[in-house]
Amino acid sequence: MIKSMKLFALALVVALAPMHAMADNHKEKKADKGNQVDEVLVILSSDSLQTQGMAMVLSNTMAEKGAKVNVLLCDAAGDLALKSYSGDALAPKDVTPGQMMRGLMKAGGSVKVCALYLPNSEYSKNDLVDGVGVAMPPEMAGQMLDRKMRTFTF
Repeated sequence: MIKSMKLFALALVVALAPMHAMADNHKEKKADKGNQVDEVLVILSSDSLQTQGMAMVLSNTMAEKGAKVNVLLCDAAGDLALKSYSGDALAPKDVTPGQMMRGLMKAGGSVKVCALYLPNSEYSKNDLVDGVGVAMPPEMAGQMLDRKMRTFTF
């Protein structure tokens, strides 16, 4: 009787082992997803073409991975938000940072120019691409202080 109970217990362990492994795998995947940030803030102020391009490439890639991407354009980078913007295209995709920004917006990303951009330039809200907003300091400070939101600066 003891021998048959041991055989039954061994058979049960062997039968349940794959289910246990699947449960562990599910927990790992859930934990990995739990480590991903749901929302990010990208602050771009550089006038460097490649820096602007990389900020937009990474912003679009984060959006593709499911993050809600908020972009704040300051100083010379605010020019990306202008209807009249024309910049040099970057290899290998032959697109400008402004085109990548518009693609991000079409994918649901939010783009705003900083509160100082328009008053310190020759431009007005009418000169901005449709959908680009003007960020206000309390809103931006709230995003920057939100512990659930990662902030990236370029």
